[in-house]
Amino acid sequence: MLDVSLAVVSALECALEGIPFAGDAGVPVAVGVVFGLLAGSVLLVRRRWPIAVVLVSIAITPAEMGFLMGVVGLYTLAAAELPRRIIGSLAGMSLVGTLIVTFVKTQQDMSRGDLEIGDWFVPFAAITMSLGFTAPPVLMGLYVGARRRLMESLRERADSLERELQLLAERAEERAEWARNEERTRIAREMHDVVAHRVSLMVVHAAALQAVARKDPEKAVRNAALVGDMGRQALTELREMLGVLRSGGDGLREPAASTPTPAVVPLAAVGVAAAAAASRVADDEGPCLAEIEELVGQSAAAGMVVALSVEGDVRSYAPLVEQTAYRVVQEALTNVHKHAAGAKTYVRLAHRASEIAMQVENEPAEEAASSAGLPSGGNGLVGMRERVSALGGVFVSGPTDAGGFRVSAVIPAS
Repeated sequence: MLDVSLAVVSALECALEGIPFAGDAGVPVAVGVVFGLLAGSVLLVRRRWPIAVVLVSIAITPAEMGFLMGVVGLYTLAAAELPRRIIGSLAGMSLVGTLIVTFVKTQQDMSRGDLEIGDWFVPFAAITMSLGFTAPPVLMGLYVGARRRLMESLRERADSLERELQLLAERAEERAEWARNEERTRIAREMHDVVAHRVSLMVVHAAALQAVARKDPEKAVRNAALVGDMGRQALTELREMLGVLRSGGDGLREPAASTPTPAVVPLAAVGVAAAAAASRVADDEGPCLAEIEELVGQSAAAGMVVALSVEGDVRSYAPLVEQTAYRVVQEALTNVHKHAAGAKTYVRLAHRASEIAMQVENEPAEEAASSAGLPSGGNGLVGMRERVSALGGVFVSGPTDAGGFRVSAVIPAS
């Protein structure tokens, strides 16, 4: 609507100015009016072809037509995204054209006696009119164009920042989800290691208790005491683990109302608390290599024929390394209780210069006693492999040529 209105006003202005132009040129008035209408209506395409509008306004300057079209055309030209040399060239042409026409017109008026002023007025009027007609619209157009480009740049930058923030929020949520999944896996592994071994021993002792209850009451009493000890140890370890998890969650607080990303902060806090809980379990509550002998003794008390051998100089390792080595041996002995009850088992530890190696191997079990009737979820070997791989170690398991089963692991010392 603005462009149409400007074009109509410009056409009417040029049509009115075409009347004296027709008289000076010696053509019919209708021709001058039509010429003015056509020339003024060019302003309608100022946004698409600003150069054409300025050229038309320069062309009709000698006819003293198109004042509005010249001003609006120069403004549109300066505000458009065009090379500065084009804008400067066209503005200079308009300036020179206006200067010449004004100079000639003023000189003619003075020679006819219409103006009785000194000769200085002719150049002064020409320069003033040309500058006043050209400079303001060009400067205003340059300012508006620069401001428009700045606003577009700021808008694009804001959109880019919004997209980046959205990406960061999605990645933070993914990291938090990954941290929660890792913590679930770690807790499941810890619970499996703590519960499966103790409960397996309790089941073995309970079976032995049932078998000797009537034949050997004293042995039945000893087995019952062992079952009670195993149950108490399992409960103690579960309480310690649950206590660490509870204390790890104490730091989780609801975000404040002014938090900019409420959907992300709690997820990230969960991951941090989970990592803290895992670290404390490993450093403070986890078992160590010094307890391997006691672990082997518990299996021996349950009726397993098990031999422990240690090679190299015994020394201490990082808590997580010792805990992982202990859990590997523990889970391997649990698997023997489950799948090869009564089979002779060998536990070997080797302290080397930069690593610790462990191996648990059992001989083939007798057909009748190959299984203790214990359920198996199939997660034991997976959990051992995950533990060892997380520390950069190597884990290998599989049947032996003799028909038994072997579990081997090598863990870096640091």
